[in-house]
Amino acid sequence: MLNIIFMGTPDFAKESLEAIYNAGHNIIAVVTNPDRPKGRGMKMIASPVKEFCLQQNIPVLQPEKIREIKDTLVQLNPDLFCVVAYGKILPKDILEIPKLGSINVHGSLLPKYRGAAPIQWAVLNGDKTTGITTMYMDEGMDTGDIILKQEVEIGENETTGELWERLSKIGGELLTETVDKIEKGMAPRTKQGKDFTLAPMLKKEISKIDWENKTAQEIKNLIRGLNPIMGAYTTYNNKKIKIWKADKIETQKFMEEHPEFKNHIDRFTTMVGGTIIFSDEKKGLYVKAKDGILLIQEVQAENSRKMNIQDFLRGNPLKMGEVFE
Repeated sequence: MLNIIFMGTPDFAKESLEAIYNAGHNIIAVVTNPDRPKGRGMKMIASPVKEFCLQQNIPVLQPEKIREIKDTLVQLNPDLFCVVAYGKILPKDILEIPKLGSINVHGSLLPKYRGAAPIQWAVLNGDKTTGITTMYMDEGMDTGDIILKQEVEIGENETTGELWERLSKIGGELLTETVDKIEKGMAPRTKQGKDFTLAPMLKKEISKIDWENKTAQEIKNLIRGLNPIMGAYTTYNNKKIKIWKADKIETQKFMEEHPEFKNHIDRFTTMVGGTIIFSDEKKGLYVKAKDGILLIQEVQAENSRKMNIQDFLRGNPLKMGEVFE
């Protein structure tokens, strides 16, 4: 049986930790980020990984910098490091401590989407498929040799949060299989190709909807991709409205459902992006994009809760012809 040190922090990592724990692997210690203040009361909150360790009586290490515990890691004499969304870069001398090396679970089909936000970018870019990769770690960012891959389809309306949850469970299963193969000396090792893409951390600037220059599909993908991380938003009367859920409607389909607009097709095509085409508290809210129409389904006004568009329109009537900015 291998002696494993696990490193990880969020719920995505917790699923992998739980999977190898339940599979009976010997986890001699877990390294996770220090507790952080959170919420209005700034109460110190433990990571999901630490919470699991406390339940199972697994020793936990929480250094600010990984080198602070190098001697401890050496003394523990691990066979393998399993690293999943730890949140810190591990230098070469740390990666080389375990006898059998260090492995990682990554939320994409490498070499596509190397970096911190692979799941988010897959949804933002409207990809149809993505997956999980396990790999041996080296000094580069997600550049190590590939061990196993598992591909999954991305649902047409699937959000980052929903895909994150699905992939976290698949990641745990694939990590368990990977550790089993390493223990038996049967793990494959494949060099990554040079045709890679990057998935950097998301910046807040991307969350503002560009109605004039983006198609309805691109805006829908933005809304899906930023749910539940930060939310895509627009402004109306200088107030921010976050849009959490929306669907794309083809112009032809809209005209068939609303024949009264057929006589105004010329005017419709010249409308600026962001124009409210139709607003009804029963039938919903339709907004023009550069190409196509967006049906808004769930929103959140400033200092308010999330609500479906029907409830929102009952308290906040929006006029046709007005424009989101």
